[in-house]
Amino acid sequence: MLTTAAPCLALLREDDPEVKRYALTSLNEVVDQFWAEIANEISQIEELYEDESFKDRQLAALLASKVYYNLGDYDSSVKYSLSAGSSFNIDEKSEFVETIVSKCIDLYIEISQSKFLDPEVVIDSQLESIFEMMLQKCVQEKELKLALGISLESYRLDIVEKIIHSQISDLTQEDTDDSEASQLINYVLTCATTVVKNIAFKVKVLNSIVLILRNLPNPDYFIITKIIVQLNDHNLAHQVFVKLLSTENYPIAYQAAFDLVSSASQELLIKTTQLLTNDSSIDASSKPIAKLLKVLSGVPTCDLDITFLYQNNNTDKGILDKTKATLDARNSLFHSAVTFSNAFLHAGTTDDSFFRNNLEWLGKATNWSKFSASAAFGVIHKGNLLQGRTLLQPYLPENNGSPYTKSGSLFGLGLIYAGHGKEVLDYLRGHLLSGTNNADNSDFDVLLHGAALAVGVAGMGSNDEEVYEELKTVLYTDSAVSGQAAALSMGLVMLGSGNQQAIDDMLHYAEETQHETIIRGLAVSIALLCYAKEDAAEPVIAKLLVHQNALLRYGGVFALALAYCGTSNNSAIQRLLHIAVSDSSDNVRRVSVIALGFILLREYTTVTTLVELLAESHNPHVRYGTAMAVGIACAGRGLNSAIEFLEPLTKDPVDFVRQGAFVALSMILIQQNEQTCPKVKQIREKLAKVIDTRMEESLAKFGAVLAQGIIDAGGRNVTIQLENSQTGTLNLKSVVGLAVFVQSWYWFPFSHFLSLSFTPTSIIGVRDDFKVPKFKINCHTSEDLFSYPPKVEEAKTKQTDKLATAILSTTVRAKARAKKRQEKESDAMDIDKPDEEFPAVKEVTKDNEETDKKLETTTSNVETEQPTTEEFTNNSTKTNFVSTPYQIDNMSRVVPAQLKYISFIKDERYQPVRKFRGTGGIVVLHDSRPDEPADTIKTVRQLTNKNAPLPAPFTLEEEDE
Repeated sequence: MLTTAAPCLALLREDDPEVKRYALTSLNEVVDQFWAEIANEISQIEELYEDESFKDRQLAALLASKVYYNLGDYDSSVKYSLSAGSSFNIDEKSEFVETIVSKCIDLYIEISQSKFLDPEVVIDSQLESIFEMMLQKCVQEKELKLALGISLESYRLDIVEKIIHSQISDLTQEDTDDSEASQLINYVLTCATTVVKNIAFKVKVLNSIVLILRNLPNPDYFIITKIIVQLNDHNLAHQVFVKLLSTENYPIAYQAAFDLVSSASQELLIKTTQLLTNDSSIDASSKPIAKLLKVLSGVPTCDLDITFLYQNNNTDKGILDKTKATLDARNSLFHSAVTFSNAFLHAGTTDDSFFRNNLEWLGKATNWSKFSASAAFGVIHKGNLLQGRTLLQPYLPENNGSPYTKSGSLFGLGLIYAGHGKEVLDYLRGHLLSGTNNADNSDFDVLLHGAALAVGVAGMGSNDEEVYEELKTVLYTDSAVSGQAAALSMGLVMLGSGNQQAIDDMLHYAEETQHETIIRGLAVSIALLCYAKEDAAEPVIAKLLVHQNALLRYGGVFALALAYCGTSNNSAIQRLLHIAVSDSSDNVRRVSVIALGFILLREYTTVTTLVELLAESHNPHVRYGTAMAVGIACAGRGLNSAIEFLEPLTKDPVDFVRQGAFVALSMILIQQNEQTCPKVKQIREKLAKVIDTRMEESLAKFGAVLAQGIIDAGGRNVTIQLENSQTGTLNLKSVVGLAVFVQSWYWFPFSHFLSLSFTPTSIIGVRDDFKVPKFKINCHTSEDLFSYPPKVEEAKTKQTDKLATAILSTTVRAKARAKKRQEKESDAMDIDKPDEEFPAVKEVTKDNEETDKKLETTTSNVETEQPTTEEFTNNSTKTNFVSTPYQIDNMSRVVPAQLKYISFIKDERYQPVRKFRGTGGIVVLHDSRPDEPADTIKTVRQLTNKNAPLPAPFTLEEEDE
């Protein structure tokens, strides 16, 4: 057994190459034991490697690599391992090889990413060989997802395509289903949208996936739909729909169209519709084409959503009535708070009875409170495209009334048609142009404010240059009132376009104007144009973040947030944290913390840890920012750690921090009950107490009232869902709605934008004729687990205390005497009949006592150890799944956490055309018995349409004559 490496080291100085070879071989075998001694001769080993005449120089490189590895110098170790050539065996199972291979892969990924940006970058052939051999090894061991993930991270699209094509060819030869290949493609799509940071490479990957999918015998068109949304490619959408129509695959086409309407931009829908209409290769007058175009218009989706919200409305009006009675309606702040709360509570339900039943209270609104109240009708009737304009007709500018009411009604009209403004946009633009000609008149200036906001909301994401220019004309009037709205609406119309000319125009005017409201509106607009642009938005972000004007730095922070929204980009997070503790403006510091919520949408569990120290900042603006960041990132999640984080902030000494905490809690607890989140009852009581407390500050009360509306929004049938469950992409409207809602810090009417973030939580099955059949769906969990929380009236009824009965002193003395007599008789009976004579009774009594104790223990455990939402996620199958399901009706409320327990009944007449994977929304159904009659649910549009149908042809009989 060797005790030293000295003899072998001495042989390195010999002239004979064979002796040196023997010495190197021997040292390689004992290097892990004597590396410290060998390290003293490292220069000699390096000289052997550098001697090109020495034929075993690769062996010397391997030895040097092992020595440096043991010394902890991994960079040098990797350098020499790459020079070792075939001497470095990647199949060797040792800690050294595993570590060096891992370092090599990291180095290759870094260099390969640089090569994608700069083709002149050279990659070492040995490094590339090691990388490719390791990937080949993963493929051979069937670790396909690992190989695909590493390939994507290194920007090696050729390897990704090779792996997928090889899998497809293997499946074809085996004559098996191509679902496994579809799963791999779906995995690549997920990685491309969440991991890949470079937009150019992401686009290449998505286009490559589309090409592969379209060449499959049975392509998964729903994966292609996801890619269409990611690429915002109307040409691809047109090609897919033409293919589906030509193969008469109509139900799949309708389902894909419904998915697009729920997640795509308005620009994509409009341009796809135009291409289909103008395509000479298809018959635009045919029934399937007409139905497809109808779906792409958004009308069926809106009709089905408001029908669901109308039929399942579970609003607790008692909460709103009590809040209204408690707060002084003469206070504009409180009046607006109740208005916003009512709008949120009834959003999309078409139930405006609160306003109609409280006309006297409504009449106390003044100036901009009237504007907010009129706009609230738009939130309540959001999506009612058939009746929207008729409902608001009495308040529109054609009638006499306050300019604030007229302006608010225009804004409300825009909210009704939000994202589907084709029908009403020309009408709104007419008011925009007529108001511009009278901008000097203060009444017209107010009217322009509502008209501009309406155009922005209705035309959101349309990228319409004409509308943009008209809004720019309003902006150039340089009015603080209408200019603010026009500035914001310009960003809404051009949302996510990244139009450089528009950005330059906005920035130039922002540097010239003196109105802070306009500057702030333009700053937020620039941020909206940067939505999802990531690296492409860096030039404008860098320029704004270092601007001397704090308002433009404010816009730079929002641009950073929206450009990297949902990406969890480390660089963006670091910059925001730096700004949060260093900027001289409290407003900039506040929004830099809020922006963290947007960036970490998909990594929402990390937000509380990230902002934990900021929540203890001496600056109340930073503390407010932490509350809103947690609320935005965890919206609709019911995350227990987020609730625990926010609870101390509800007791903050500063009123607006408490306001932010209340709003954030309501966003997190939306659609939660005591089963899914035990603290929800306590927080609801806290909100009511804050509103009822006379000495509570106004801003805190304002936040509590808003929170009451948000937590029960949409008749308790909507949630805030920032990621679309069907396509896996960010929900554009929800993100924009929250981004503008945050601006309500400066302008309360912007609170209405939160309604854009509300997503109905339903399953709506429709046939290919878009009628809603009545049928049952299974839910494999207990019926009360996801039920509505109890209403205040019901709780009061159950907890009503009986009045105490007056008891006379003589009665007390009489009862005492009777009790003594009873005790004496009882003692006598015990003597006559001892327990031993009744052993069975004694055992039963004992058993009952033990059972009662067990029940008490079990009950206490259930009360104190209710599973949280996180436990539902982790242990859902184990704790909540039941084999015997209960049944729910079609068009029922199904919250996101409940979807995993939903299944369609086997052998039921109606089955989804797409394999059901726990996603809600509109589901197109296949009818296995189309010739049989079926009961259907009438939608709001059908109930409202009073036009009688044309009678069928008939002939008169002789008797009738």
